[in-house]
Amino acid sequence: MKLNELQLTNPYLELPAECYDRVTPTPLVDPYLIHANTDVAKVLNIDEEELQTEAFVKFLNGEYKAEGSEPFAMCYAGHQFGYFVPRLGDGRAINIGTLDKYHLQLKGAGITEYSRNGDGRAVLRSSIREYLMSEAMQGLSIPTTLCLGLIGSEHQVRREKIEKGAIVCRVSSSWVRFGTFEYYAHQGLFKELEALADYVIEENFPHHSGKENRYTLLFNDVMIITARLMAQWMSVGFNHGVMNTDNMSIAGLTIDYGPYAFLDDFRHENICNHTDVEGRYSFASQPEIAKWNLRSLMMALSPLSSTEKMEKNLAMYDKIYIRYFHYYMCKKLGFEGTIEGDPELIDDMLDMLEQLHVDYTLFLRTLSHYEGDRAALLSTGLYHEPMNAWLDRYDARIKDIDNTVRKEQMLAANPKYVLKNYMLQEAIDAAEKGDFSVVNDLFKIAQNPFDEHPEFERWAGATPQEFKNQKLSCSS
Repeated sequence: MKLNELQLTNPYLELPAECYDRVTPTPLVDPYLIHANTDVAKVLNIDEEELQTEAFVKFLNGEYKAEGSEPFAMCYAGHQFGYFVPRLGDGRAINIGTLDKYHLQLKGAGITEYSRNGDGRAVLRSSIREYLMSEAMQGLSIPTTLCLGLIGSEHQVRREKIEKGAIVCRVSSSWVRFGTFEYYAHQGLFKELEALADYVIEENFPHHSGKENRYTLLFNDVMIITARLMAQWMSVGFNHGVMNTDNMSIAGLTIDYGPYAFLDDFRHENICNHTDVEGRYSFASQPEIAKWNLRSLMMALSPLSSTEKMEKNLAMYDKIYIRYFHYYMCKKLGFEGTIEGDPELIDDMLDMLEQLHVDYTLFLRTLSHYEGDRAALLSTGLYHEPMNAWLDRYDARIKDIDNTVRKEQMLAANPKYVLKNYMLQEAIDAAEKGDFSVVNDLFKIAQNPFDEHPEFERWAGATPQEFKNQKLSCSS
């Protein structure tokens, strides 16, 4: 399909006017294409050759308005670091329409009703981070929003310094957040709340459409997919950094990539957001914070559903999360299923990695090749104990598992590469000088993180000491 053949719809605009504000994108000055995602274009049925045209740049810049597009920004509230903010919204993201079941959004396309004192812009560094990390999570089979393309510009944007503006075209099956429900519940707009819930059910949970208890079922499904998402994050060592309720997807997706990080040396209490002075969103806190956010969603849905019934559902969260977590970790350790003693083996491995300052991704990938010779594994840590003691227990656990089958399973579950912040910073530094080759390289890795990529071997080791465990800002 050509760009001039796009037929966008706007199902969200069928909701009450309180749910959104119509807005017109403000194009960047002298835009240019940095990268286009052919896989996402294929999903959207857009012809690949269209991605290299001037029309595509204009489309991402908000200059070209596709047939049927009625741009708007969404309104929502949210608990930010535990404190309720009654009115937030898309301050720098503009929805341009829906193609099939996917909603397209331009991030950095100018001021909206919800920009507050902001300029509605995104800078090059943050846009590169979001573009690459959404693809990396997709490559790891973790539910995420996607990106169609990324453009840069000569547009000047003031942050801590003058930077260049950029726009990333984000694609998602839903942009509705926990905080979207909180907004209408807090305002006492219960008809609008019901309309929003029915919209979400029809769009993302159609198997509950029309059922009498559909709002309770909606909450239960969101609880389950959120627990699964947390287990996936924890299994790959992903620290989101800003788990406010307005950054939590009702569809169980990873959204809003800001000061995130993949773990360098394993640390339970890793904090990747320098604004998070109390460690509310530390790595180890993520499953419990998700549960706290679900409780906030439950309260927002209470005008529509029995709180008692939702409480019973929420009481299952811990059990569901830990089952998912053990499932993913057993895959990573090469086990055929979970048996007695495995949870303790997993927990003790993580404690051992932290004690020895071991790189999480490197250790598990090295373990995937393990056949009894411990030299490569022992070299990942500062000392041989307690790793030797843990490996004694691991040897006992895998003695009856076919070695070829175990290794095959582990290599498919343990990526050789994850996009650590020092790698992303290298791409950003080069891009700010007009060189996008590192963006291209990291995109290849992001798409296929389990492959060997011998040409990128320098990124397969532990993070260099000077770049470890850095904290970033929300504008990252």
